[in-house]
Amino acid sequence: MSDIVLKAEKLTKHYGGVHALEGADFEIRKGECVAIMGDNGAGKSTFVRQITAVERRTSGKVWFDGNYVDFQDPLEAREAGIETVFQNLALADHLNVPDNLFLGRELIKFKLGPFSILDYKAMREATLEGLKKTGVKIPNISNSIQNMSGGQRQCVAIARTATFKSKLIIMDEPTAALGVQETAQVENIVRTLKEHSEPVILISHNMRQVMDLCDRIVVFRRGRIVANLNKTETDGQDVVAYITGAKTQPQFEVEAAA
Repeated sequence: MSDIVLKAEKLTKHYGGVHALEGADFEIRKGECVAIMGDNGAGKSTFVRQITAVERRTSGKVWFDGNYVDFQDPLEAREAGIETVFQNLALADHLNVPDNLFLGRELIKFKLGPFSILDYKAMREATLEGLKKTGVKIPNISNSIQNMSGGQRQCVAIARTATFKSKLIIMDEPTAALGVQETAQVENIVRTLKEHSEPVILISHNMRQVMDLCDRIVVFRRGRIVANLNKTETDGQDVVAYITGAKTQPQFEVEAAA
């Protein structure tokens, strides 16, 4: 049985005459943490939007959990097991932690005609289990999100991905707006996810973070993948050379010329 969780083949996205993503081949295996790096506009977020069905791909194929998939929307991708933490977090400030974790996926205790009674106890227990799984420490989960620090908010967004039966977690610049201490907390969560063999795709500009956390580094440039590097066989200067275009792996030079 293959341990490949996600595989994309020739994934392409055009916006009219703009080729934002062209022929991207990508795969991630169980327990692997793969970094996606590149300058702004290199195609990183466009790639993620295609595999999570935030946008419809122009062409290409995607396999997830051993099956060919063509998700119609992000909800379908999420129900299949792809959980994404976007830069804007998508949290409801006025709600507490359990309500945020189960937003749109509330547990129903029973229904009375058109009305539903939510199972708050079950959602609270599942929230505590999700926080425990990721190592997230929130003193009072009944507090509303608006009363939490940026680091705590980010941790809640990540814990949400682990509360459900996720098969792949994608994080888009999870520490970009955080301080040193809060960044360390989020990075510890990523390590915890790896210990549980959760595959993680990490989009980041932070070279130190990538080298500390990830097993492979996939570099995007001008809408194309230009390098696929094992962390143990590269360094920061080497990665920067691929990001800037000073260097390209031979196999990708052939593909770009084709």
